[in-house]
Amino acid sequence: MKKNITPIIGLVLGMALVIWSIMMDSEISNFVHIPSIIITVFGSFCALIISFPPDTLKNLPNTFKALLFTPKRDNKELVLLFSRLARKARKEGLLALEDDINNMNDDFLISGLQMVVDGVEPDNIREILETKLDAVERRHRMGQSVLLKWSELAPAYGMLGTLIGLIIMLTKLDDPSTIGAGMATALITTFYGSLCANLIFIPIATNLGEQTDEEMFTGQMIIDGILEIQAGSNPRLLEEKLMTYLSPSEQKTLTRFREDDNYKEEGLL
Repeated sequence: MKKNITPIIGLVLGMALVIWSIMMDSEISNFVHIPSIIITVFGSFCALIISFPPDTLKNLPNTFKALLFTPKRDNKELVLLFSRLARKARKEGLLALEDDINNMNDDFLISGLQMVVDGVEPDNIREILETKLDAVERRHRMGQSVLLKWSELAPAYGMLGTLIGLIIMLTKLDDPSTIGAGMATALITTFYGSLCANLIFIPIATNLGEQTDEEMFTGQMIIDGILEIQAGSNPRLLEEKLMTYLSPSEQKTLTRFREDDNYKEEGLL
């Protein structure tokens, strides 16, 4: 895993722009209203408690953590790794991969290669690995669905707070001087709900969704590489097949790497 501070930078800059725009024509204290924060944030969270089972909500901190720590996988390095393993398997046999497996730290890759060494049938290997991928995707999507639901509930509770504020204001119409302040207070909850949804919950869910898609894509690449090694495919053909998973720029980089360094193997994974 590697740290990813870009989302934090985006969040800080987004909040800074909102605060700056407020302070251009007003005071920040006019936008601080504790009851509105309570009904928007904590009220919507209470609705989440009703919407999802406790085990799902317990994983919410891990969902936020995943935003800051992205999987450390380089698909170009995976192509070179599988090429090296394919050459070794054709030269020394599949059992020779045991030492390489012991030096890896990717559980999904280790699991697949270990089944190859153990002589598991290809169809069974694919079925097991794809089931594992599906389980990982389901866990990740559950966290995203919680955030997306929260992004729906926060504006709704903001509107609920606005309605509460308007009702309170209407009960005091005998004093016209309080109408302006009452209306401003009533609208703050809508502001909080929209801010939370569009600057926090939706962007985080989108980021995690992109991470999940990339992880599933890389996982499928690993499955294909493992099955190609088990089938004894030509390492060159294996490379060409796995390179289809790379972007054009990554393919060019890998091609230059192979030509300049002649399949240098150290430091792959």
